[in-house]
Amino acid sequence: METLIAHPKNEDQAAALKAVMKVLSIDFETAENSYNPEFVKKVLTGVNSRKSGKPGLKMDSQNLWK
Repeated sequence: METLIAHPKNEDQAAALKAVMKVLSIDFETAENSYNPEFVKKVLTGVNSRKSGKPGLKMDSQNLWK
């Protein structure tokens, strides 16, 4: 069988999906966001900085793996 991954946008959609799967006797599992909150904060800070016009980190691609 294939695996389907749904991304509900809110709690109502999640509850509706769970209800439908229970009625159809479909096995499912739920998982919370597995990203470290500190990491997410750093990434979002960088994204917001770039959007506000601040320059990003420049790296020399020739020396990237040295």
